Amino acid sequence: MEYDEIKKQAKKVAEELVSVAKLQRGDILVVGCSSSEVVGLSIGKGSDINAAEAIYEGIMEVINPLGIYIAAQCCEHLNRAVITEREALKDWQEIVNVVPRPHAGGSFAMQVYENCKNPVALEEIKADAGIDIGKTLIGMQLKKVAVPVRLSLSKIGYAEITCARTRPKFIGGNRAEYDEKLSGGEVR
Repeated sequence: MEYDEIKKQAKKVAEELVSVAKLQRGDILVVGCSSSEVVGLSIGKGSDINAAEAIYEGIMEVINPLGIYIAAQCCEHLNRAVITEREALKDWQEIVNVVPRPHAGGSFAMQVYENCKNPVALEEIKADAGIDIGKTLIGMQLKKVAVPVRLSLSKIGYAEITCARTRPKFIGGNRAEYDEKLSGGEVR
C-alpha cells in the first residue's frame, strides 16, 4: 500500500466524520491508530512511522483549518494515555509525564506528540468524535453518548476503521422535547 493512498483515505474519513458529527472549532477528535494494522500486520507487530505520518497529515489537512483538536490514544503499554495540545485541556484535566515511542505509545501518538506546539499526555479525555483505526478501542475516550457513524470507507490501508460521534444524554422521559441541533440528528 502506498503512503499517498493512506493519506488520501485518512483525509476522506476525516472529512466525512467532521461533516456527520458536525464538529466545530474547539471540539476534540480522538484517533486510535495501529500503524501495524494499516500496513497489513497484526496490531503491535510492525509499527510504521511512515503510515502514521501519512494518516496524521491526512487528518490534519481537514481539522487544523477548522480549529478542531486532535487527540491520539496511545497503545496499551502506556495504559491508553492520550496525547493532545495543552490548549485543548479543560480545567479538571491533569497531565501525566510520558513521551510516546513506536513500541510504547505507538507511531501515531508519537507523530501527534512531535507535531503539537505544546504537547501534553493525559490519562483520559472526553472527545466529541473518534476514529478507531485497527481496532484500538477508543470508546473510553469519547463523551457519553457515543453514536456509531458509517462512512464511505471501511478501511485505511488494511486496517478496519470504526468511527463515532457523540451527543448529550437525553433526559426527561416521554414528555420531554429534544433539540435536534444538540443531538446531531435523528433520535433512536
